[in-house]
Amino acid sequence: MPSSSTPFAAVKDDPDDLVFLDEHSAGTEGATDALPGPVWRVMIVDDDDDVHTTTTFALGNLEMQQRPLEFLHAYSAAEARELLARETDVAVILLDVVMEEDDAGLHLVRHIRETLKLLDVRIILRTGQPGYAPEIDAIRDFDINDYKTKSELTRIKLYTTVTAAIRSYQQIRAIGQSRCGLDHIVRAGAELMALQGAPDFAAGVLAQVGALLGRAADGVLCAHDPLDAADPADALPRRLPVVACAGAFGDLSGGVLTAAAHGAAADAMFAVGAALAARENNYAPNAATLYFTGKSSRNFCAYIPLERPLDDIEKRLLDVFCSVVSVGLENVELVSHLHTAAFYDQLSKLPNRTRLVEILDATLAGPGRESAILSLVDLDHFAETNDALGHQFGDLLLSAVAERLQQCQHGNITVARIGGDIFSLLGDAAAVNPERILALFATPFSIDGQDVRVSATMGLVRLAEHDGSGADALKDADIALKRAKVQQRTGHFYFSRSMGVEIRQRVRMMHALRTGFAAGELFLAYQPQVDLASRRPVGAEALLRWRMKDRSGDGDGDGDGGTLVSPALFIPIAEYSGLIIEIGEFVLRSACQELVRLRAAGHLDFTMSVNVSQVQFRHPLFLQMLRSAIEESGAPPAFVELEITESMAMEEPQLLIEKLAEVKRTGVSIAIDDFGTGFSSLSYLQRLQIDRLKIDRAFVTEITHSARGSSIAEMVIQLGRNLGLSVVAEGVEDERQAHILQALGCPMAQGFLFARPMPPAELNAWLLNEQR
Repeated sequence: MPSSSTPFAAVKDDPDDLVFLDEHSAGTEGATDALPGPVWRVMIVDDDDDVHTTTTFALGNLEMQQRPLEFLHAYSAAEARELLARETDVAVILLDVVMEEDDAGLHLVRHIRETLKLLDVRIILRTGQPGYAPEIDAIRDFDINDYKTKSELTRIKLYTTVTAAIRSYQQIRAIGQSRCGLDHIVRAGAELMALQGAPDFAAGVLAQVGALLGRAADGVLCAHDPLDAADPADALPRRLPVVACAGAFGDLSGGVLTAAAHGAAADAMFAVGAALAARENNYAPNAATLYFTGKSSRNFCAYIPLERPLDDIEKRLLDVFCSVVSVGLENVELVSHLHTAAFYDQLSKLPNRTRLVEILDATLAGPGRESAILSLVDLDHFAETNDALGHQFGDLLLSAVAERLQQCQHGNITVARIGGDIFSLLGDAAAVNPERILALFATPFSIDGQDVRVSATMGLVRLAEHDGSGADALKDADIALKRAKVQQRTGHFYFSRSMGVEIRQRVRMMHALRTGFAAGELFLAYQPQVDLASRRPVGAEALLRWRMKDRSGDGDGDGDGGTLVSPALFIPIAEYSGLIIEIGEFVLRSACQELVRLRAAGHLDFTMSVNVSQVQFRHPLFLQMLRSAIEESGAPPAFVELEITESMAMEEPQLLIEKLAEVKRTGVSIAIDDFGTGFSSLSYLQRLQIDRLKIDRAFVTEITHSARGSSIAEMVIQLGRNLGLSVVAEGVEDERQAHILQALGCPMAQGFLFARPMPPAELNAWLLNEQR
C-alpha cells in the first residue's frame, strides 16, 4: 500500500476510473519532493490506487493561493478515520462514495462532521458510478462542497473544483480565526480591566498579545510622556520608562529603554520610537510594534518580537486589540490618578490620612504592633508663618519638612501628612524617637534663600497598648498632641488610657449639656454684693448653675431632683463646643430680666454683674446680643456690669481696647474679675475703659493665713483708688477678713459671710429682710 502522506513524487500514465480528457494543460507537470513553508493539505480517500496516482499527477505541481499542495492518502473509510484523528489542518478531502460499502463515503462524512467535529474541512464527493448520487439532504446537512463523477473530471475541472474548495476553506478559517480572535479580545479586555495599576495592566497586555498570537508572552511595553522630553520637538524619545516586560526582555523590569541600548533592546528602542512618532502600529517580519494612544498625557508602546510574519487577520486583530487596550489604559491611568488623589497628599506626595489609617489597620493586625509607635508632628505657629509670608512660602516650607522627615528615617518607618501642618510617623520605637525627631527642627529650613526656624510638638501612641482600629489610634495620637500643645509646647506627650477616659467623659458631658440646656436644666443663682461700711446690698453677681436631671428612667426628674454639676466642669466644655454663645445670651437676658423685676420691687440702686466668657466676648454678634438683651428687657444699662477675666484682658489687648470702647458705648460698666492672677500690664490697664477691679478670692483667703497675706490685696485696693476704680473683694467668708478689707479701704465685698448664691425668689426675700 502506498504511503498515506506524500507530496507528488510519481506519475502514473494509465489511470483507470479517473480519466482526463485531452485538454490544454493548466500548468507545468513535474514532481516536488519537498514542500517548505505553508501548504494546503489535500486528503485523497479512495480504494483505487490509480485514483491516488492520477490525482497527484494532475495537481501535484500546481500552486493554489500562492501555496503548493501536500497530499494525504487513505485507501478505505476506516483508514481515513484513523488518519483524520491524528492529522490537522486538512483543507480538502477528495472522497470516494463507494468503497468497502456502497455508502462508506457518506458514513465517513457523518463521522467527520459529527464525531470529529471537523467543520472547516471541505469535502468533494467523487464516484466512478455515474448512476449513483447521494441524497440532496446529505449534501446539505453534511456540508458537502461538491459532487463529481470521476469520468467528468478533466485536469482543469479538477483544479477548478479543488481551488474553489480551498478558497472556501480559507474563508471559513479566516472567519473562524477572526471570531476566535475577537472572542479572545473581548475576554482579554474584561480580564485586563480587572487588573489595578499601570504595571499590572501592562504585564497583562503582553500576556494577552502572546495568547492572541498563540505563543508565550514576550516583549517590552514602555510609557512616553511628551512633557518629560528634553525637547518636545524631538521626533524620537531618548529615554522610555519600562512599564512591563516579559520573555527575552525580562531583565528590563523597572528600568528604561535608551538610545544607547544594544542588541534586542536597541531594536526595541528604535521600533518603539518610530511607532510613537508615527502614532500607529508597525508590523515588520520579525517584530510587531503596537501603539496605544489615550487622552491622558502619556502614550504607551509595546515591542513584540515575532518568530514568523503575521498574516492579515492577525494584524487586523491586533489593531482591534490595541483600540481596546488604549481605552483600558486610559481608564487605568484615570483610576491611578484617582487612587493617588484619594490616598496621597498632593503637595508632599506622602500618604494622607486615609492611606495612613489603612497602614495602621495592617500594622495592628500583624506582629509589628508590639513594637510600633504612631506619632503626630505638629508645626508650631505655622498659621502665622503662612499668613505673614504667603501660602506659596508655606507650601515650600511644608515640602521641606516632608523631605527632611523622609531623609532622616531610621529603619522601617512610614511618613505621612494628615493635615495642614501635621505630619505622622509610624515605625518601631527606635525609629520613632521623639527626641531625635524634634532635633531635626533644630537646623533652620532654607526657603527661597531665607533661613526659617520652625519648632514642632508631638503626640505619640504605643500601639501595643492600643485597643481599637487605625482610626482610633489616630484619634488617641491627636489627644496626646493636644495635651502636649497645652502643657508642653515644643515637647511631646505619650497617650495614656486616662486621657481617653477624660476625653470620653468630656464628650458625654458635652452631649448632656446640650440636652440639658434645651431641657431648661440651666438656671441662674445670684450672690449679693454689699457695702462693707454699711453692710447694705448694692448689687449681685449672676452665677450660672446646672442641675442635671436623671435621664436613666429611675427618677421622676421633677422638682429640685437632679445633680448639681460644678461650673468648673461644664463651662470649659461649653466654651470648647461653642455652646457658650447660646448659653451666654441666655444668661444676659435672664440677668437683665431679673434686674428689671428687682427694680420693680423697689431695689433701684442695685447693679447686676454678669460674667462674659472669652469665646462669647469675641463673637462677632456679641454687641448685638448685648443690645438686644438690654432693649428687650428694659434694663437700664447703667446698672448692668459685665465681668471679664484678667487673662482675657491681657490677650490681644489692642483688640480688647477697641471692643471695650464699643461695649462702653452701650452704657454698661466693665469689671475685671479675678484681678491679680493674670499678671496684668499696668500700662494696658490704664488704657482699658474699665470701672471696677475684683480681688481674687485666693488673695482674700491669704489675708488671715500669713503675716504678709494682705500685701497683694492692699496693693490692688491702692491701685484701684489711684486709677479711680471701684474695688470688690470676692470670697469673704468671716468677719476678720471683712474687717481687714474694710481697714485697707476696700469698699465692697461678696462671699458666704453675707450670703450664698440663691435663686431669684430667695434673693428677693433676702433683700426685703436686709431692708428691715
